Amino acid sequence: MRVSIEFCPSTTILLLCLAAPANLAAQCTSAPQGEIRANPGRPTVADPADITEYGVLEVEYGWNHAWLGRATHENDFGALLKFAALCDLEIRWSPDTVVSKGGQRGFGDNWIGAQYRFYHQSHNMPTMAASYVVKIPSASSDRGLGTGRVDHQIKFLASKDVGPTHFDFNASALVIGRPSGSGRDSAAEIDLSFSHPLWNELAITGEVYGDTRLNDSVPGYTSTLWALTYTVTPRLVVDVGMDTAVTSNAPFRKRFVMGFVYSIGELYPVLRRSLRHR
Repeated sequence: MRVSIEFCPSTTILLLCLAAPANLAAQCTSAPQGEIRANPGRPTVADPADITEYGVLEVEYGWNHAWLGRATHENDFGALLKFAALCDLEIRWSPDTVVSKGGQRGFGDNWIGAQYRFYHQSHNMPTMAASYVVKIPSASSDRGLGTGRVDHQIKFLASKDVGPTHFDFNASALVIGRPSGSGRDSAAEIDLSFSHPLWNELAITGEVYGDTRLNDSVPGYTSTLWALTYTVTPRLVVDVGMDTAVTSNAPFRKRFVMGFVYSIGELYPVLRRSLRHR
């Protein structure tokens, strides 16, 4: 299958960051202390404004089972690899490893991009960040697993801890390639989620999110997700939950989600240790 990438500044960002010399890390005012801790973005649609710990490679992986209506189901296994190449810059690659829909099965699309944290949480202000990702249309459009078009997402993120409760807010601009014909459609997406500890390492997560109308055939919608998360170890967090449509025009009636987040390890271990002991 031939893939055409029309506009991909995130590829340039990725190459520049991976090629950046290690002494750029000297810009870090402080290195993470103690054991590595995971920074879960799943199971919610909203992402945290804080990024993975500096120099750490982290993976998220999960299974989604969606009820689309009319006895049609969709399954997908999706991953997200995150690497904090610099103190406030995270490189992100999100492949849908397997997608099955309407009796068809195959590889899904790939998203690649970066997130930059430009403000750290203070007493009165949240952590703030911006991100950009582009979709590489690797899913088969002939088999109904993808659109075959390049999509873009630009996002503003804010996160704040209020007592024991953590809040994440995202506002996104979506630019979606039309499956048939030329041109693009655009929409906005708003996400608000919270996480609150219940007992020991068990926590509850809730979220409300929605998109505005994309075009005449894709209306806006609202959905809500509720999940439980459990911190097995500081670097491993598992989750299970249910996403339910609030409005009848949502792309699915309900969606079951389960997965995990795991901090694989440090890619700059020597540099990180030197910063830690300054």
